[in-house]
Amino acid sequence: MWVLVFFDLPTETKKQRKQAAKFRKELMDDGFTMFQFSIYIRNCPSRENADVHSKRVKNMLPEHGHIGVLKITDKQFGMMELFFSKKQADKPEVVQQLQLF
Repeated sequence: MWVLVFFDLPTETKKQRKQAAKFRKELMDDGFTMFQFSIYIRNCPSRENADVHSKRVKNMLPEHGHIGVLKITDKQFGMMELFFSKKQADKPEVVQQLQLF
């Protein structure tokens, strides 16, 4: 599973910029990586683990702004098409997860 966090946070005042920076830092501390400036992604080994990280994001929401959390499967993530201008780009590396049975 992949957890994607989309956000549009206000940055007009010093307090708002500080809250936005704190939110980004907390996402990275929880294992998310920047996909685009306001989109962070995290690979999770299971739906249950994705739910845990989704709840963590909900607990760190800033006072203002618009935030979305989307959970998708590896297969859905793999069907994404990425472009730099008109040239197709490589997909981000998929983290190999070791599964024990």
